[in-house]
Amino acid sequence: MNKIDPWQNALKQLASAAKILKLDPGVHEMLASPKKVLTVSLPVKMDDGRIKVFTGFRSQHNDFRGPFKGGIRYHPDVTIEEVKALSMWMTWKCSIVDVPFGGGKGGIICDPKRLSAGEKERLTRRYAYAISEIIGPGKDVPAPDVYTTGKEMAQIMDVYSIMHGQGEPGVITGKPLSIGGSQARNVATGLGVSYCVREAAKKLGLRLKGAKVVVQGYGNAATFAAEYIEKMGAKIIAVSDSKGSIVNTKGLDSKKVLEYKNKNGSVVGYPGSKKITTEQLLTTPCDILVPAALENQITPQIAKNVDCQDGCRGSKWPDNSRS
Repeated sequence: MNKIDPWQNALKQLASAAKILKLDPGVHEMLASPKKVLTVSLPVKMDDGRIKVFTGFRSQHNDFRGPFKGGIRYHPDVTIEEVKALSMWMTWKCSIVDVPFGGGKGGIICDPKRLSAGEKERLTRRYAYAISEIIGPGKDVPAPDVYTTGKEMAQIMDVYSIMHGQGEPGVITGKPLSIGGSQARNVATGLGVSYCVREAAKKLGLRLKGAKVVVQGYGNAATFAAEYIEKMGAKIIAVSDSKGSIVNTKGLDSKKVLEYKNKNGSVVGYPGSKKITTEQLLTTPCDILVPAALENQITPQIAKNVDCQDGCRGSKWPDNSRS
């Protein structure tokens, strides 16, 4: 299967929206290119004394509405095309919810699971130094993303503050409470997903109590989304992480699954569950499907077989909702 290019995908989405909106061609052209994309070389001393060079990116798509805003991810599959696409999508997201930010995104090509705590910190600090010229309060405010946490945000803030000779908590969000972070920031993404599910269910006439939910991914966003959707009365029947997917149509306890993952390194093997493939997970019959993993998971082929509307038949889905 050919790998989907996220940047080309983002450009196609923009072109489609521009056509519907009858957007001025000049405005379309401006929005089709990031304002700036920085590529940085990151030499890091490893624990065994070797010097290893990593590559990092920071894409600043658009700041018409305010400072660039967007996370930093650590992943082996990070590419400049992915980071550019994510920064464009951040522009749309900030605009849709009417917050005074533009879109930005960062990433480093690495496997954080193979890095020690010390190696990861040295990599983070080197990256912070390398992108320091383009970030800052009122300019570009990064945040956590895939495989980054408040710890990395604190390290970025520390480097930036040292370089400017004073504390600069406004350079980053998602940092720990003890250094000026926001309460509930760690649950915000997942909680926001649960609110969207709740409001969509109202719109569609779907009763959440007893509704079957499939959640792809089991990181920060997915685990809290599962927890809050479960509290609304729905039943989580399948989840996944980078090592595999599991299903139990009778229901899974989201908190117990997380405890198992934290202890064993994966959701796979959770008692009473069956291991399935990613495609099987995404096409499991359910009422609600929550894709909370990396982008481009629902390919055209998988989309044809997604079966998450049975509980909504007869409601307000448009006639072409399965297309």
